[in-house]
Amino acid sequence: MAEPPLKLLIVDDEPLAVERLTMLCFGLEGIAVIGSARDGEAALDLLDRCAPDLLLLDIAMPRMDGVSLARALERRTVRPAVIFVTAYDHHAVDAFDVAAVDYLLKPVAAERLERAIARVRDARRGAARPPDEPDQLWVPHRSEMIRIPVAGIDRVEAERDYMRLHVGARSYLIHMTIAELEQRLDSAAFLRVHRSAIVRIDRIDRVGKDDMGNWFAELADGHRLRVGRTYRARLKALVRRDAVNG
Repeated sequence: MAEPPLKLLIVDDEPLAVERLTMLCFGLEGIAVIGSARDGEAALDLLDRCAPDLLLLDIAMPRMDGVSLARALERRTVRPAVIFVTAYDHHAVDAFDVAAVDYLLKPVAAERLERAIARVRDARRGAARPPDEPDQLWVPHRSEMIRIPVAGIDRVEAERDYMRLHVGARSYLIHMTIAELEQRLDSAAFLRVHRSAIVRIDRIDRVGKDDMGNWFAELADGHRLRVGRTYRARLKALVRRDAVNG
């Protein structure tokens, strides 16, 4: 038996953006565009009447923005899935704590939208992310946003207003402060070692002092991070704990 089409509501204050998304959706099977709203308040008015399965939701809008609408939806027992669609990658920081299925950057490519909607269908079939799956972060990559498992991050280093996430041989820039990222990461798994660096604890191979007397943490790949005076005490405590447990 064929699945019923997903009822989709577009929420965006830009008429051209609504028109483009509508055209893209018409090119996809199993999608029924049931309307559009120009801001979050208007979308809330439509929810009870139209009962959409999915929102394509802009973030920067007048009156009620997209993140505020998504938070309002979380208080509902039955709520539509959310795919954020925005022109700015830095809004991903605001969307971290909102249960969005995906985060697309404008202009949206048809194949990228199709993949995002496929994830909604998978979730409806019960194939949603399992509860014990590691937390993830949204990061910009080329012309889209991708999910990075937190468990895969080796270290983080600040670069002006951005954080560079080192994940194996690759790295990604994310627009947020190191304090915001530190709060996001599990303190049992990650350690801030400098005002501009965070490291995954199990990636640390050894610690010591260089010829100038500065403390460092050396990772399994040989990379060294300087340890700031403020952060030495916890690092030393971890070393002592591991020495006793070992």
